[in-house]
Amino acid sequence: MSVTSNRKITIQFSSDIKYSQEFAAAVNASGSGNDILTNLSSGANTITPPTGAKAVTIIPPAANAVTITLKGLTGDTGVPLHLTDPTSIGLASAAAFVLTAGGALTGIRLIYS
Repeated sequence: MSVTSNRKITIQFSSDIKYSQEFAAAVNASGSGNDILTNLSSGANTITPPTGAKAVTIIPPAANAVTITLKGLTGDTGVPLHLTDPTSIGLASAAAFVLTAGGALTGIRLIYS
């Protein structure tokens, strides 16, 4: 089964600067629509996106205190992610990526579009 996915990023500023801009990703007519609540063990965790995924949104638990680093592969320096803010990333292919956790992490959500 596939689903059509429409993903967009909205940036809004208020107070001293008034600004709003929306950036739409290409529509994915064969997305997976998978919404996976998973746990990460301490260290490198290889994540394999489902077939048809063109993006992943990574949502840490609301009270998370464990570091999470996004990597292309184990050994890569990677990019540290915010402890609690969601991160949405477009994928060139459904290739595996690595989430390296600074400790065991329960309840991280991965939404594939």
